[in-house]
Order: sequence, then C-alpha cells, then structure tokens
Amino acid sequence: MAQSYGPPPSPTSTPPRTPADLEGAPGPGIRNPGVPFDAQWIRRIHVNRNAVERRATSLQGRRNLEKEWKAAWLLRAISLMDLTTLSGDDTPGTVKRLCAKARRPLRSDIEARLGVGALNIRPAAVCVYHAFVESACETLKGTGISVAAVSTGFPHGLSPMETRRQEIRASVAVGAGEIDAVITRAHVLTGSWEALYNEVRNFRDDCGEAHLKTILATGELGSLVDVVRASRVCMMAGADFIKTSTGKERVNASLPAGLVMAREIRAFRERTGYAVGFKPAGGIRAAKDALVWMILMKEELGDAWLEARLFRFGASSLLADIVRQLEDHTTTR
Repeated sequence: MAQSYGPPPSPTSTPPRTPADLEGAPGPGIRNPGVPFDAQWIRRIHVNRNAVERRATSLQGRRNLEKEWKAAWLLRAISLMDLTTLSGDDTPGTVKRLCAKARRPLRSDIEARLGVGALNIRPAAVCVYHAFVESACETLKGTGISVAAVSTGFPHGLSPMETRRQEIRASVAVGAGEIDAVITRAHVLTGSWEALYNEVRNFRDDCGEAHLKTILATGELGSLVDVVRASRVCMMAGADFIKTSTGKERVNASLPAGLVMAREIRAFRERTGYAVGFKPAGGIRAAKDALVWMILMKEELGDAWLEARLFRFGASSLLADIVRQLEDHTTTR
C-alpha cells in the first residue's frame, strides 16, 4: 500500500530564508564550498535506467496525502517557489506585477479561511532576466524574498565566457541574491569534465555571497549517466543547487532525471558532508505535480529538503493552480 502522508515537516511559520541567512545555519550542513576535481570519481558512475524509470512511474501515484493535510502541503509548495517570468516580452511592469504577486500570493479571504494570515507565506524568490534585477530588488525590499537572475547567456549558454562571467557579476552588483547559471552543454556531451568543473568554479567565484544554481538542461544531455556526471561535477565545483532545466528545452523537468539528481545529491552529502539543493524547472504547472516532486524529495533526501534553502520549484503558472486548489479546499470542507 502506498505511504500516506500527514502534515509536511516543520510547518512554515516564518518567511523562507534568504541566502544570507544560511551561512552556518543548523540542519544539513553549511554552504557547499566545492571540492577538488576528481576524474576517477566522475568515471565511477552506473545508472540502472529500468529501475529509475520504474521508481519514477511509482512516484506518479504518490499523491496520497491525508485530506486534512493537503492544504498544508500546498502552502509549503508556495514557500518553495522561485516565481518566474522569463519571456521575451517582459517589461518592468510585468516584473513589478510578479513581485506584487510574490508579496501577496494568497487572497486575504483564503488566508482567513485557512487561518494562516500570520504565517506570512510567500515564495522563496522571484527569478528574472538581468535587465530586471534592480527593479525586482527595489520592489521586494524588506520582504525577505530573494531575487534570482538567470545568467551566463540564458537559455543556451553560448555567449563568450567573459561575457557570461560579467553578467553574473553585474547581477550580483545590483542586488541578485541568487544566480541561475546555464552550463556549457558541449562540455557534457564531449566528456570535457575538467572544463565543466573550471567553468562552474569560475561562476561560483563570480557569485561571491550570492548562491549559484547550475542549470544542466537535462533534456539535452543524452543519457541519465551524463545527467549524473554533470550533477557531480557541478557540486564538486561548488554549486549551491543543481537545476534540471531552463524551461525552454523540448524536454524539461522529468522525474527520471530528477530522481538520479536527487540520489547524486545524497551521494555527494555522504562523501563530503555538504548539502546541495535541487531545483526542478519547466513544465511543473499543476499542484498535483508539485506534490509528486515534494514526495520525491521527502523519500529520497529527507525532510530537510522540503525547505527553501535546499529545494525550489522553477514556476510561472504553478502558483495559480495551487491557489485554485486552496480555494476549492476552503469552500468544500
């Protein structure tokens, strides 16, 4: 029989913590500083694809939450979001409207019916292009909501290296607390692991105090083995998060890729003592799908990975469906 879940761990009673709050924080370790490049460790990888796909299929049915706790899980999902707008027609007005939504994701009547008005439930971050970082920071000042900038030639990562690095530094300079950086897919596809390590190491140095999420674009890497290798190299180089996708690929966040990435995070934690976060992005639009990803985190990595410091959704339309689900919950119970 499938496991049935009660409330999520550590109910959200404070705003999600921003990167500056995480240094030395109790829980699953301090910020990952990276470790020396180890070619032998990269080669020693095997993935049983059939087993991974069976496990991913089983997760699709793991939405079996106790009805009385479903709202608590959905509220937690809001606190794990990087609320995102990455369209070619973005404007300062678009970004300000998104920030307003981040400041108040739930209507006051829904908060009142759920009794959560005092919990200050908000997304963890707003994710935008570099051009809008300064405006987003200004709009979100004092809220505790971080601003993440997509960088390094997003979404393809084909800009000259110095241009990509300058973009990171520029975003950090105007207030970005997190950088979502596209890796060079060609390094993975050609097995140039040390080149990938050096690239991510440079990105990490350019981030300074800002946290680095490395975007693997898993749908374009060819195999689950290479997804694991790319994850391992990025963590070795000091990535704070590994992220599935830009959201612009034909195949974005998939459960098989997410599963092997989560297991690689666990292996890295066991080997080095450092906890790295995980961010699935692209195609996660329905509340029921968000619950599947949260259950994956709980079962594969534990309750600590149901906090914003170690797990995020890259989401643009997910919030709207969660709000609809919460509204239905409050009017039918």
